[in-house]
Amino acid sequence: MKTENNKLEKATFGAGCFWSIEEMFHHVDGVKETVVGYMGGKTENPDYELICGGNTGHAEVVQIMYDPNIVSYEKLLKVFWDIHNPTTLNRQGWDVGDQYRSAIFYHNDKQKELADKSKEGVEKSGRWKNPIVTQIVPAQTFWKAEDYHQKYLHKRGLTSCRFI
Repeated sequence: MKTENNKLEKATFGAGCFWSIEEMFHHVDGVKETVVGYMGGKTENPDYELICGGNTGHAEVVQIMYDPNIVSYEKLLKVFWDIHNPTTLNRQGWDVGDQYRSAIFYHNDKQKELADKSKEGVEKSGRWKNPIVTQIVPAQTFWKAEDYHQKYLHKRGLTSCRFI
């Protein structure tokens, strides 16, 4: 079933380095487009060097356009929780800094409700020993990252991390 672009919905997640999270979401059926960028900070039109300096407040994020007739927002949330450690504050693996924070940037009240519910479910699941530190905050201006960051792992043939 083909869906027109005006039928697509948007989701935005921060879960560490945007290269890997983009690659994971890229393979989910119903995800039509992934773009990496920056969100949640105070600097207008930031670039990668500014973000890495740690003074802008932005998170590295992936913005997803998806067909809700094929994949639900709840399914995207499940992928989000499964691909990173939501208990490490401003850190994922070797990547350290607030730009690598765990965050769900919601675009409407329904997404906020579903994100809150999913976070509560993950907390109650007992999967993680430490508390969940994931932020659930309103989406702000999305600043697209430089072209060389887009589909970074895919361009380098590092697409074997098929998740879904």
